[in-house]
Amino acid sequence: MAQDKNPRRPRAETPKGFRDYFGAEVTERKAMLDKVAEVYHRYGFDPLETSAVETVEALGKFLPDVDRPNEGVFAWQDEDADWLALRYDLTAPLARVAAQYRNDLPSPYRRYAMGPVWRNEKPGPGRFRQFYQCDADTVGAPSVAADAEICAMLSDALETVGIPRGDYVVRVNNRKVLNGVMEVAGVLDPSDPARFEAERGIVLRAIDKIDRLGDTGVRALLGEGRRDESGDFTKGAGLSGEQAEVVMGFMAAKRDTGAATVAALRGLVGASVIGGEGVAELETIAELLDRQGYGSDRIIIDPGVVRGLGYYTGPVFEAELTFEILDEKGRKRQFGSVSGGGRYDDLVKRFTGQSVPATGVSIGVDRLLAALRAKGRTGGEGAGPVVVTVMDRDRMADYLSMVADLRNAGVRAEVYLGNPKNFGNQLKYADKRGSPVAVIQGGNEAGKGVVILKDLILGAKIAENATLEEWKDRPAQVEVPRGELVAAVRKMLGQ
Repeated sequence: MAQDKNPRRPRAETPKGFRDYFGAEVTERKAMLDKVAEVYHRYGFDPLETSAVETVEALGKFLPDVDRPNEGVFAWQDEDADWLALRYDLTAPLARVAAQYRNDLPSPYRRYAMGPVWRNEKPGPGRFRQFYQCDADTVGAPSVAADAEICAMLSDALETVGIPRGDYVVRVNNRKVLNGVMEVAGVLDPSDPARFEAERGIVLRAIDKIDRLGDTGVRALLGEGRRDESGDFTKGAGLSGEQAEVVMGFMAAKRDTGAATVAALRGLVGASVIGGEGVAELETIAELLDRQGYGSDRIIIDPGVVRGLGYYTGPVFEAELTFEILDEKGRKRQFGSVSGGGRYDDLVKRFTGQSVPATGVSIGVDRLLAALRAKGRTGGEGAGPVVVTVMDRDRMADYLSMVADLRNAGVRAEVYLGNPKNFGNQLKYADKRGSPVAVIQGGNEAGKGVVILKDLILGAKIAENATLEEWKDRPAQVEVPRGELVAAVRKMLGQ
């Protein structure tokens, strides 16, 4: 009789496009988000936690930068035939909440949210299918004062977590201005918004690629099309040279001052009504920020902000980190964007049928953390717990009493719970945990009423750098009375 095969063991590996977060990473993220939350709270925003799962219908077709939105989410059919999906951002759930609880929430409703989101996209270097976002939004405020407030709050949040002025800039643009430019260029008809829709989509995607393709590549996409190095051809918008020049002028409209940039944009939009509205809104935002002390060293008007313009209906903003880092090939480059947002007045309308103004911003948590690490502005590897070693198994109660005393005094501590037979393994464990101090008490020490404290961090430094004389003068191991355990450990920890 054939012998049954043993069942195949599952592979111990993270699914493709996902990652695991360990101690220091989780601690650093929480510390950073706590600081951001303090800023949002100071501005009067309330926290909101929504379900990680929404109906596909509620999520809608608003996933940025994905041509087929339902392809970009993790979705499944529930037993009652409804299609459900993991949220792809924190904005779509907010729109559902604003509609569902519109009779209970204050208007405007100001909320912030933090948590993981999921996107069913092709993973790549530094691009994961699960990542953290940190959002703040105001729903129900039509005034661009709400947009200006979001920009100011974003600036404050960056400085609070450790990005000083000079290392970042918040750049502000307006979708209405671009609509005005496209109207002047002949690819937008205010009386028939559906007309030239395909051409406008190509123009938007072309503008969004200016950093990667440069002027020549974008001009090609605005015209007949572009063939890349591999030979693949991308169809262009079919604009004439004169039409393309209007669009290119929009991207080159940034001047040394906000006032000069606004003036250049006003000239570009000409008699376009919607373009004029956008320019006026930028002018108002600049004035409101200036009155609060947010100058061009922090926030600027910049037509180069084009991310997600198809998603937004008015002002858009982006926080860019301007300091240099080294890439994987050792080349210097600027760190780039860590946050983006803008006004999206049509999102809640999907549920209510009525226009509900909204504006907000999203911070890429993992990316901002990476920037802080690159500049040495996080806590680094957090200190591990004080480890109480176990010399006599029968005296576990004594060791747990030591740990209790340390914890009650606010000291992070633990008893070694592995096999205590090999003391060397206990110290190896303490080293792997990043423990600053090991507490040792064998039978002899217990008889004398003392404990031995081993300063593991100092000991490592002495072992690396100290001479024999320094070793004798600065012992990394001391004996103290059991009653002075807490005070002696706190002294070693600098508390």
